[in-house]
Amino acid sequence: MKLAHLADIHLGFRQYYRQTPQGINQREADVAGAFRAAVTDMAEADPDLVVIAGDLFHSVRPTNLAILHAFNQLRRLRDALPETPVVLVAGNHDTPRSVETGSILQLFEAVGGVHVVTHATAHLTFERLDTSLLCVPSSAVWGHRPSLLPEATRGHNVLVIHAPVAGMEPWRDAVPELAGSLLEPDELHADRWDYVAMGHYHVAHAVRKNAWYAGALDYVSPNPWGEVAAETREGRSGQKGWLLVELGREAHVEFRPVPLARRVIDLAPIHGAGQEPEALDKEITQRVATVAGGIDDQILRQLVYDVPRPIARDLDYARIREYKTRALHYQLDIRRPAPRREIGVGGPAGKRQTLPEMLQAYLERRPLDAAVERQPLIQLANRYMGEVERELLEE
Repeated sequence: MKLAHLADIHLGFRQYYRQTPQGINQREADVAGAFRAAVTDMAEADPDLVVIAGDLFHSVRPTNLAILHAFNQLRRLRDALPETPVVLVAGNHDTPRSVETGSILQLFEAVGGVHVVTHATAHLTFERLDTSLLCVPSSAVWGHRPSLLPEATRGHNVLVIHAPVAGMEPWRDAVPELAGSLLEPDELHADRWDYVAMGHYHVAHAVRKNAWYAGALDYVSPNPWGEVAAETREGRSGQKGWLLVELGREAHVEFRPVPLARRVIDLAPIHGAGQEPEALDKEITQRVATVAGGIDDQILRQLVYDVPRPIARDLDYARIREYKTRALHYQLDIRRPAPRREIGVGGPAGKRQTLPEMLQAYLERRPLDAAVERQPLIQLANRYMGEVERELLEE
């Protein structure tokens, strides 16, 4: 039996300021295009079962445009694969905080052949496929966690779960609020399942030989640079996609990349200690020149370490603004030298947090109203801090 596993689609995701000619945020259009491409590829692969392991949407209240796109693509999938069930499990981004609030995901049961699991754990059985699924949405992981063991009554037993696993990035040093939902890898009981389809981590990754995160279909987190670094470690730098799994005596997992509208590029860092502005300008220009195919419409970051404020003020910001105009996003991330303290003078020795780091740490642990989503708030705060920093540098 062949199973299609995808997750973390995040329809409705918006980032940066550029819009399409139709007035749609460019990144929102990119994410929608990635989902469309994945549906096309799944139709060609002809799986027996499709599993979406959470976060179809970026928000619990997606826009009409995002809802319509999801509906149209799921209908395309059903038209192409009329006998193939589609199982949709809620992730943290598309789960309302109150169980009394209806989930928009339930709308898609109207497509036909789409099975939706939102707040509570559910067992689904497909007689024709001789397959049983235990579906664990994000809210079930945060609450009283169910036993993650199969009923073992079918030929194929699959666990579908949206959750973070302890001991791996980006949850290695989890904040207190997240720590309660972290799963230890052994809690998955992977040896008891034919396959474990996971969502929440945005890079395709095997937790166990038969337990995989599918990863996202595009870069939809506040830190795409971290995703690029993780993909490089996995040997799939710059690749997003979904998984085609063949179930048998062992699960055979094939990564199926989807074409992306643009690249996320982390330029080689620059170490600016002791350099004058002209030398740093030259290195920045050289880094941009090394980008194969140019920087136009791409997403780039340039880290520059150990640059004192007076030196940073005298950089060539006219040229930097040109890069920002050409790229979809060009981020010049200038890091100050670490403060030096003598032990016993002015407090304890060690690295002092920057103001943006202090703000992010505070927002990660601060209690929020139910209507406020934490990650978009942190992303907005980081953007504002970055704008203030750039304004100060360009004065």
